[in-house]
Amino acid sequence: QVQLVESGGGLVQAGTSLTLSCAASGLTFSNYAMGWFRQAPGKERELVATISWSSRNTYYLDSVKGRFTISRDNAKATVFLQMNPLKPEDTAVYYCAADYFKRDAVRLGGSSYLYWGQGTQVTVSS
Repeated sequence: QVQLVESGGGLVQAGTSLTLSCAASGLTFSNYAMGWFRQAPGKERELVATISWSSRNTYYLDSVKGRFTISRDNAKATVFLQMNPLKPEDTAVYYCAADYFKRDAVRLGGSSYLYWGQGTQVTVSS
C-alpha cells in the first residue's frame, strides 16, 4: 500500500520560511519523479515544483522561482519543499505526488501523478 505523508505546514508571517516534507512508503521511490502541488480556496490545483528521480531535473512555477527549492533524499524516500520567503499568495493546501517515470526528466501534467498525499495547510499572514 503506497502512502505519501506530508508534514511541516503551518501558520506563518510573510517573509518567513517553511520546509515541507513528504515521506513515501510502499513504492520504489527512485522509480518516481516527485511533485508538490497546491490548491487555494476557489482556485484550481497547480503544480508548484517537481523533481526527477535523480534530482538532476527540476521545474518550478514562475511565481515561486527563486523562493522555493525542491529536493529529495532517495535513501530516506522523502521529498522536501523549502519555501523562503513566503508571501500571502502562497496560502494553500500543499500536496505531494508521485509520478512513475523512470526517465531522468519531469512531467508537468497532474494526471501523470499516480499517488497523492493527504495535504498540509500553509497559511501566510501579511
